[in-house]
Amino acid sequence: MDIIADTNIFLAIALNEPEKEQIIQLTSGVNVIAPEILPYEIGNALSAMIKRKQITYDEAWSAQKTATSIPVRLVGVDIQQSLIIAIDYNIYAYDAYFFRCAIYLNKPLMTLDKRLQKVADKLNIQVLA
Repeated sequence: MDIIADTNIFLAIALNEPEKEQIIQLTSGVNVIAPEILPYEIGNALSAMIKRKQITYDEAWSAQKTATSIPVRLVGVDIQQSLIIAIDYNIYAYDAYFFRCAIYLNKPLMTLDKRLQKVADKLNIQVLA
């Protein structure tokens, strides 16, 4: 089985969040796919966490190494189609890339973001949470 995994899935594992064990169980034996912007979004999220003093530089560096060691197939997405989703649903383009990936590949999306789960439902995307 293939799934599209949102950035927060990778961060939850890398930062040892409470959902880590459930994510590992749900992704055991599946192929994880994400838009090719994933490494950039991980870096952006970690730098934002440092700015908000939620994590230290060392924690961010360790999380980045862990997150980027998770096996994932990165794929390109149609930016124009993603932008339409972003505008229509009032979300960030970064989030729309994951939706576009799920739609294009006809695969379920795994996200911990409740707001994105609601948008996925409107887009008829199966959500694994």
